[in-house]
Amino acid sequence: MVTAYPLPEGFTELEVFAIGTALLVEALLGFCLNGLTIISFRKIKELRTPSNLLVLSIALADCGICINAFIAAFSSFLRYWPYGSDGCQIHGFQGFLTALASIGSSAAVAWDRYHHYCTRSKLQWSTAISMMLFAWLFAAFWSVMPLLGWGEYDYEPLRTCCTLDYSKGDRNYITFLFALSIFNFMIPGFIMLTAYQSIHQKFKKTGHYKFNTGLPLKTLVICWGPYCLLCFYAAVENVMFISPKYRMIPAVIAKTVPTVDAFVYALGNENYRGGIWQFLTGQKVERAEVDNKTK
Repeated sequence: MVTAYPLPEGFTELEVFAIGTALLVEALLGFCLNGLTIISFRKIKELRTPSNLLVLSIALADCGICINAFIAAFSSFLRYWPYGSDGCQIHGFQGFLTALASIGSSAAVAWDRYHHYCTRSKLQWSTAISMMLFAWLFAAFWSVMPLLGWGEYDYEPLRTCCTLDYSKGDRNYITFLFALSIFNFMIPGFIMLTAYQSIHQKFKKTGHYKFNTGLPLKTLVICWGPYCLLCFYAAVENVMFISPKYRMIPAVIAKTVPTVDAFVYALGNENYRGGIWQFLTGQKVERAEVDNKTK
C-alpha cells in the first residue's frame, strides 16, 4: 500500500504537481542536450580543442544541475524529501557545486572568446585545463563552506529539495551571501560584460557579427538573477511572509540554465553544432578546425 503524504504547507496538489513536472522536463531536456554535447566532444576528433574543453566544462556542470533537478522532481511527486537530513546536505552541496561551476566556466568561455577575437591569441591546452580545474575547485570551496558552518543548507519552501538556507537572515548568512555573490556572480558577470563588450566593438569595426555578444550575459542575469534577488532580499528583510509558492519560482527558473546553456554554447555554436550533426548522422563537418565561435 502506498502512503499518501500530506501536501507541503502553502501548496495545492496542482501546484506541487506543476512544479514537479517543470523540474522533470527541465532535468530531462537539459540532460539530453548537454549529454549530447559531452558525447560529441568525446567521439568527434574535430571538436576536441582547448576552447571547446571550456564548453565541455559547462555541459558537465549543467548535467549535474539536471541530476539535482531530477531528484527534486522525484521528491515533489512523492510530496516529501525521502533522503533524510544528510541527503539534504549532499543535495544542497551538489546543487551549489554544479551551479557555481557552470557560472565560472561561462566566465572562462568569455575570457577565451575575448582573446580569440580581440587579441588573436590561441588558447593552449595547459591553460584550458587549468581554467577548467580552477572553476571546479573554486566552486567546490564555496560549496563546502555551508557544510563547515559558514552558511547552511536546508529545505526549499516545497521541502522536496535543498539549497542555501536564506530563511534566517542572520550575520552568518549575510556574510556568506555577500562573499559568495561577489566572487561567484559579480566578478564572473563583470568578466562576461567586459569581454563581450570588447568583442562587440571588434565586430562593429569589421561589420561582421559572428554571434550575439549580449546573449551569454543575458542568460546569466535572467536565469540566476531572480534567485540572487531573493537571497539578497532575505539579507535585509524577512522573506517568510512571501508565499512559499512564489519563493519556489526563482529556483525553477534557475533550473532552466542547462537547456539555455546548451543552445547558447553548443547548439548555438556553428562548428560545435556541425560536430554534433556528424556524431548523429555520420556526415563529416566541412570545416576541420572547430573553434569556440557562435553563429
